[in-house]
Amino acid sequence: MSTATSTWEHPDRLRFNALPGGRALRAVLHRKRWPHVPFAQPPAGSALRPVDGSGGLPVIGRSVEALLDGPRFTQRCYDTYGPVSWNRAFGIRMVTALGPDATQAVLANADKAFSQTGWEYFIGPFFRRGLMLLDAGEHMLHRRIMQEAFVRDRLATYLNRVDELAQKDIAGWPMHAQVFMYPSIKKLSLDIASDIFMGGELDAAADRLHTAFVDTVRAGTAVVRKPIGNGKWARGLKGRAVLEEFFRSRLPAKRATDGDDLFAALCHARTDDGETFSDDDVVSHMIFLMMAAHDTSTITSSAVVGQLAAHPEWQEKARAESLAVDGPLSLDVLDSLTTLDLCIKETLRIVAPVPSLARKTVADTELVGHFVPAGTLVGISPWFNHYMPEIWSNPLAFDPERFAEGRREDKQHRFAYVPFGGGAHKCIGMTFGVNEVKTLVHHLLRTRRFTVPPGYRTTWDLTSLPVPADGMPVQLEPLHQGSLR
Repeated sequence: MSTATSTWEHPDRLRFNALPGGRALRAVLHRKRWPHVPFAQPPAGSALRPVDGSGGLPVIGRSVEALLDGPRFTQRCYDTYGPVSWNRAFGIRMVTALGPDATQAVLANADKAFSQTGWEYFIGPFFRRGLMLLDAGEHMLHRRIMQEAFVRDRLATYLNRVDELAQKDIAGWPMHAQVFMYPSIKKLSLDIASDIFMGGELDAAADRLHTAFVDTVRAGTAVVRKPIGNGKWARGLKGRAVLEEFFRSRLPAKRATDGDDLFAALCHARTDDGETFSDDDVVSHMIFLMMAAHDTSTITSSAVVGQLAAHPEWQEKARAESLAVDGPLSLDVLDSLTTLDLCIKETLRIVAPVPSLARKTVADTELVGHFVPAGTLVGISPWFNHYMPEIWSNPLAFDPERFAEGRREDKQHRFAYVPFGGGAHKCIGMTFGVNEVKTLVHHLLRTRRFTVPPGYRTTWDLTSLPVPADGMPVQLEPLHQGSLR
């Protein structure tokens, strides 16, 4: 059992506490003491310890706690059981691996016991055959082909389009007005993803695809995991069907042309042995990559703007560097925006865009001294790691300097800071994503001063990927009085 005490309190609010009766329900669940039960007995003669935990309530297990009280629930598990525990939620028993050592054991996967098939239970029906769900040799083959889309020369080409689209869109945002950052940035990010990865705008299909992407992402944490009525699971399946129809209908034209967008590249990709992607694989990769390309960048961009609005001293420091840029953006120019880079890294620590990762054991294995049998769903929590006081000084504070040379708190353990995952499945588009976030915020810094009311804190909805439940309202003002931009 861990000797740590729970003092976790997120600097922003969780949607759970904003719900009617949410605080009272959390207090009841917090006081509840479930009996400790071993997940599985280690083999006879083994020096390994069993994983302790509890099943929670009948039928729903601890789904309510995990879904609505996320980080605090994780902290309670850590305080009670240590870095490895189990609970029953979302209709299945699962083991949770917390802290950098346990995270490294799972993501580095030295004994090849942890498989990507853990994602199948949550998002398999909605993102089947996406890169994140592939494993072993098949994953490496598909990743190697896709990697060509993210080499530095291609990133430089993408940046030109991101720069152009961001400037044009942000110039149209209102002045002297409150703007909801999340939906505004999400629309822009989806336009950018469609331009770069598909070679064109979505036009009339944009709203329909936006809804489909939202429904597929949120379906994975449905408590009722059957297509009943208009529930989350049913909406997710309908969303997948919409996305399939959209990409499949455009496949023949992409195969017949030789465009330089990712969609066309996947249609024409060929290995040294002459292997190509099937139509099904192209469609599945496009669905997953389009989701990943705009969802995580939207979350991070919105969160960065929110942090800079709440910390004007950092906003002004970052603005000074952006205003000093003379001429068009380039990868080298983005690299020179060191203050903005520090602010993005700190925001990714505070709001990890993918707060949990899933794996499944394909063989009996050891996890930091505990026995985990084959066929076990295992969850990792980047969000939890990013708040551990053993690693981060004053972890609840927005402190970009913690990533500056001379401190580098993230270097205390290679798996302490994992906003992009780790190991063989580390996010393939992380550099593209960070460049997009930098570009959007850079142009906002050059044209707007942005604020939030004193004492404002974002209400984060963590029922799937983190989303500001209130849309993140931010007041925009011209940088200079009389400015028309």
